Parts: sequence; C-alpha cells; structure tokens
Amino acid sequence: MTAESTDSWAGWYRDRLGAEAITLSAGGQHVRTHIRGVEYEGADFAVLEAVGAGGLLTSCVMEWDIPLPVSSAGAVQQATLSCLLTLGERAAEGPVGRAELSLTLHCGGAAYASGIAGGGFEEALGRIRRQLPDGTELGDRPLVGAS
Repeated sequence: MTAESTDSWAGWYRDRLGAEAITLSAGGQHVRTHIRGVEYEGADFAVLEAVGAGGLLTSCVMEWDIPLPVSSAGAVQQATLSCLLTLGERAAEGPVGRAELSLTLHCGGAAYASGIAGGGFEEALGRIRRQLPDGTELGDRPLVGAS
C-alpha cells in the first residue's frame, strides 16, 4: 500500500452495549474506523486510539474480512483473510489493554491460521506466510503500516 492509497473493509464491532457495523480503512501509516460517532486511529489495528475526545476501545471485539490475491505457480486466485481482534479491559489512563489478534487465510479450500497473536497485524500475517506452500505469495503490498 502506498501513502496515496486507502483500502476499506466492512466489519463488526461488539461490546457490552451491543453490536454495530463498522468500516475499517488503512492508508499510509494509519488504520482508521468510526465507532458510535467517535473516530479512532492508530499505526495498527490493535492500537487504535480516539482522535480528540472519545471513549476507549476496551472489552470489545472487532471482526472484518480482507479480500487478498494469492499467487502460486504463476496463477493468481482470490482469497479471504478473516480478522478477529479482541481488546481486553483497560484503565481510563492506562496503556492499551491486552490485544489478541487472530487471522485466518481461506484459500483454495484450505485455511491457514495465525493463532492468537499479541503483536501487530504484520506479525500475525507473517505466521500465515510461513505456513503457505513454497512459491506461494500473498498480495503485492503491505496492508498496514506501509512505509
């Protein structure tokens, strides 16, 4: 992803107050979303913070799917990267609560899972890349935190 492009994905946000449809977008160095009228932004999905006044993302779950081209042996096929981010309890002035990110790539009838990763998106995606058959590549650009 270049600094000039932005990708967007539909998803769901759930917490103790209920569920709502959201759109997550990534462009340049930031990920963004709006939840209940508050804009959130961060360098990665797991570190989204309110822009200006707004609530903390705590004790919640976000889910979204990312369509992703996968190439192997000169052929490109469309795959789906299913993303599940769980954010734990957090004190009002404390650091980001526990973040658990789970990615699953659905491709060619197989599923490749990252397991639960406490790190960032690219780290979890790296776990999936290491499981793919030799010569198989995901897309042609980073999805988050592009330089």
